[in-house]
Amino acid sequence: MARLIIWNLVTLDGFFEGETKWDLGFHGKAWGPELEALSMEFGASAGLLVFGRVTYEGMKAYWTTTEDEGEVKTFMNALPKLVASRTLASSDWNNTEVTADIVGELSRRKQALDKPIYVFGSAELTDSLLEAGLVDEVMLGIVPVQLGKGTPFFKDGARRDFDLVEARPLSNGTILTRYAPEGVSL
Repeated sequence: MARLIIWNLVTLDGFFEGETKWDLGFHGKAWGPELEALSMEFGASAGLLVFGRVTYEGMKAYWTTTEDEGEVKTFMNALPKLVASRTLASSDWNNTEVTADIVGELSRRKQALDKPIYVFGSAELTDSLLEAGLVDEVMLGIVPVQLGKGTPFFKDGARRDFDLVEARPLSNGTILTRYAPEGVSL
């Protein structure tokens, strides 16, 4: 059975992007050899990448046009991808499927796959998956930046408790954290 893992970079004040869509300038402060190695681990181990529609559109635009010919680009374009959308019916990005029933589809895929399923970005999708009880792990890179304004990663709603699995500082000051929703064992 596959584990569903949420992955994102967030600022100290909890934002995953600045005031405008795709304002991700703070990612540069987190990026370095350690985060690149983590990206390689994701690419080598992933069974499926999952995106909400907005994240999908940005990822597709970037990874299909970037001139960077590194391994991350190879993984992003080759790995199977699933997009949660009620407005898109299909995708022309390599190995990408679209579903309007993301909870049902991920419930089936968790049973069928044996490699991790990673959700990148996608705050609204993350909230839906946490609400449905499908998330096995929330992995956050906490970047030592305070934006003051932006889009919060976690949405307003019901209280959720998490158990700390790991906290590891990177040499650039970013802290990698891994949490399991309370009651989920890793």
